[in-house]
Parts: sequence; C-alpha cells; structure tokens
Amino acid sequence: MTHGNIFVTDHECYRNDKNHESDYKKMFYPKKNYIEPFFKSPCPPALLSREWFDAFIRVHRHSTQFDKLILYHNTDHDQEVIFQHMDYSKQSIELHLRSRGKIEIRSKVSITTKEDLSLAYTPGVAAVCTEIGLNKEKSYTLTNRANQVAVVSDGTAILGLGDLGPEAAMPVMEGKAIIFKEFADIDAIPLCINSTDVEEIIKFCKMIEPSFAGINLEDISAPRCFEIFERLEEELSIPVFHDDQDGTAIVTLAAIINACRVTGRNIEDLSVIINGAGAAGIAIARLLMHAKVKDVVLVDTQGAIYEGRPGMNSIKQGIAAITNRAMHSGDLQSSMVGTDVFVGVSIGNIVTPAMVEGMNPSPFIFAMANPEPEIMPDLAYKAGASVVGTGRSDLPNQVNNALVFPGLFKGLFVSGIKKVTPEIKMAVATSIAWSIEPTRDHLMPTAFNKNVVRNIVDVISNPDEKRNYANNEPEELEELEELVNSLLN
Repeated sequence: MTHGNIFVTDHECYRNDKNHESDYKKMFYPKKNYIEPFFKSPCPPALLSREWFDAFIRVHRHSTQFDKLILYHNTDHDQEVIFQHMDYSKQSIELHLRSRGKIEIRSKVSITTKEDLSLAYTPGVAAVCTEIGLNKEKSYTLTNRANQVAVVSDGTAILGLGDLGPEAAMPVMEGKAIIFKEFADIDAIPLCINSTDVEEIIKFCKMIEPSFAGINLEDISAPRCFEIFERLEEELSIPVFHDDQDGTAIVTLAAIINACRVTGRNIEDLSVIINGAGAAGIAIARLLMHAKVKDVVLVDTQGAIYEGRPGMNSIKQGIAAITNRAMHSGDLQSSMVGTDVFVGVSIGNIVTPAMVEGMNPSPFIFAMANPEPEIMPDLAYKAGASVVGTGRSDLPNQVNNALVFPGLFKGLFVSGIKKVTPEIKMAVATSIAWSIEPTRDHLMPTAFNKNVVRNIVDVISNPDEKRNYANNEPEELEELEELVNSLLN
C-alpha cells in the first residue's frame, strides 16, 4: 500500500503516513489513553477526530491507497474490520477473462451411448416434435421452455453508463442470468440485440416467444422502454417484465414499508419526492400512488413535473396527471421542502444536508444513484434522517431489485399468471419487506436470504391464503395479513 493503514480506537483515528503527517497536524487532538497501532508505524501515529475519519471514509472508500480500516474496541486489540478495499473493477475483468463470461449450457441428460443419442436426438425426438405440433402447450412439458426466460436488451441504458451498445450489455445480462439461476433456479438467456427501433424490438420479442416462458426487458432507455413494455404486455401470451421500471418500484415500496415499520409511521401519511423521471422514477411514482401515499412529486432536469408543464413527452404528461396535486413548479431543493421521503434514481451527489434539513422531521432518504448516492448516509443521518438506504452493496440498507425478479418470475411460472398487475407488485413488495424483522441499519433482506424467493412465490401463487412469512413473530401475522389485504384491495 502506498500510504499505510488507518487505525481507529473508539472515536480516535491513527494514521501511520509519515509523508502526510504535517498536513494533519492542525487536526490532531491531545492524545489520551494512547494505544499503539496494530502495525508498527515508521513515525508516531497521529490522533485524528471522528469527524475527520467519517469524511475520510466517504472520500476514500474506493481508493486503492488503503487496504483496510480497523476499529479497535479495547487495549487487547479486539478489532472489527470496517472496510477492506477491493478493486472490483480490476478483479471483475480478471474474473471474466478467466471464465470467459459467467454462464454456460449444461445437459440435463447423459449422452454416453448410441441409444442415449437416439432418444435425445434423432430418431426418437421426432415423436416429441409431433406431440408439440399437435398441441403447442406441450412445449412447456416436453422442453425446457417452462423454466426459460429471455433477458432482452439493446444496450442503450447500461447501469449508470448510458448507451454503450448491445455487446457491452452482455456482462450485465449474464449477471442477471446467474442471479436467476442461483436464487430461483430459472434458466435465463441473454439476448442483446443490434437495434434500437421500437417496432424491431417488439417484433424480435414476438418472434422468440415460442422458446420462452417469459421475457425480462433490461437496460432499454426511456421513453422507448415504456412503449415497448406496454405493447409486449398486450400482444404476447407470456409474462413480460421490465426490471428497470417495476423491479425498482417494487423494491422501493418494500423499503418504504419497512421504514414505516421501524418508525411506526403510516404509508398513507407520506409525501414523497422522486429525483429522476426516467423508467425507474415513473414506475416508482405509479406504484406509490397505487399504494395510496399522500402525494408524489417527480423532478427531472427541468424541475418539478406538474400537469400542463410545457415540453413534456406523453409519459411525463400521464404521470403529471396523477401526481403533484399542489402543482409545485420549483427545482429539487424547493420541491424537497416539507416532504417525508426522498427517492433518488438519477445522479449522485445532488442532495445536500441543508436539503434534508428542509424536509419534514425524521425523513426517509433512499439515495439509490450508482455508483455515488445522491447523499452519503452519514450526512443524511446528521441532517436528521431517520432511515437511509442506497443502491450500493457496500453500504447498509441496500435497495436492490435483485430481490424482485427471481422470485417474481418463479411465482408467475408456478401460478400460470401472465400479467403483473399493480396488486401483484404491491403484494410482492409486502412479501419482501416482511421477509425480515427490520431495524434502522438492517432495513432490507439481502439477495442471499432464501426466504425472499419463497415468500414471493407464495404470495403470487396463493394470494388469498394465510401465510407464515419466515422471520415473523406469531403476533405479527395478523397485522401482516391485514396489510397484504389492504394493499390488494
């Protein structure tokens, strides 16, 4: 490491960087109960303030200058590693080079003899083809179709990177495919296509329908994604889901439900501000209004969206008709004043502590821009937030749509349901939320929580049945059932 290590004892921070010692002398505090650092320093360590340490974490969390940060709890050097650097970019490239991508196709049947080949392929397979030709529904029982999802992208809205093209979308779509497989045992095939034309994308999806039980749209830019999704949902006989829209909306609603559980508030009393009016922002607003929050105001680069604002496309005109009842027309800062929940799905570092302070007391902050949130959690908490979540896996309370799509498609396949209605979205959000007993610092289940997929499948397949969500205390079940029923009704 080029600069050494940082060591913390309770609220004290030691740095063994001789080259930068003089830069921090003005921040040194008188040494009390001095503790030698775990690693010997080339110079006497400097004692720094907790405020400096918090700021250092924010700035250098992804820096390659430091390998780890260690928190000492006592003089016996009982320690907790609170940050260990990993160069995800470099290691991810090495992983993909080493394995040449992340997915492969494996055979379900053994082919070791001539007889095996005759059963799996010609001449035996002709009888299977004939059966399906007589009844196309048998493609679900005689092939892998019933467990197969197409992950379709044109590469125009890849993560936070923008339009890099279909080839560059493949690593993300392969990632989606392994999440489908690992968490729901669904076989997903990435299909990154060389067209951005709405009609061509719709035609492509219609042409591949006979091979799949569902289609998951990914990383298609707005506003085209709305028309593509709505047309496919209407014209295909298999389920279609746009994860960037409704996956994000569902997991955001789940996070708000759990924030209400932690703080004792009611969702119907919340006024929400959403920064970003693309695929995710519009879908979140639609679902929150369906869940009967008090009001939602969306903000784009031109300011608050309100009915009659000039220059809006048809999608924004539609959402303006059902949101922003007060017809607020200001910028993000003024729009946040007097609101209870901030949801960010646009760009990072756009919210200041003063903007959080201008919200209603104890607001919820969901700063989900990647890789940099709209505001870092420590700043939001210091400004008065009661619950804070981000989109990042290295920070507490990740709000991640990977919690949604594996269980959602599994539930659709098990139930035979073809369309994801707003009621299903709300029920899925509720099932995700109630997969854990939330706290302020553990608001959401992780993608590795096996109860999540199980609970989603259960609520989709058996919406009217009593259910015992994992991790719920018995006395909570009646309250849970009432919440699910109220959302469905």
